[in-house]
Amino acid sequence: MAIRVFHKDKPDVMLPIISKDARLVVWPGVGAKTANMNYVRMEPGEANVPHIHASSEDTIYILEGEGTVSDFDHDLKLDFRAGDVIHVPPGVKHAVAADKGALVVSVGGPCPADYTMLKAVGALPDDS
Repeated sequence: MAIRVFHKDKPDVMLPIISKDARLVVWPGVGAKTANMNYVRMEPGEANVPHIHASSEDTIYILEGEGTVSDFDHDLKLDFRAGDVIHVPPGVKHAVAADKGALVVSVGGPCPADYTMLKAVGALPDDS
């Protein structure tokens, strides 16, 4: 496979459990083996569905805005803002929220790609 270039404005699949505007940019559905890169825009007041990546680390770089990330396993709620990086270890139930009155724009995602979640939301066939 050769090097490829992808653009956030041409996603193959949207991921509504993350936000109304969560775009899968690089992921196994476009030929990646372990990589995953999402582009996410969260409107003020929007939040992820709380979720777990059983075998993946979730790393999210905040490009714009501010909000909170909840760690439900450790009863933590941490503030973040543009320039911060959120890192969630494997197996931790979490959710990101744009709850500070601002749009939140981020890039990142679980690594290695969370095949279980991608299959559950219909982004990959069951035999992948």
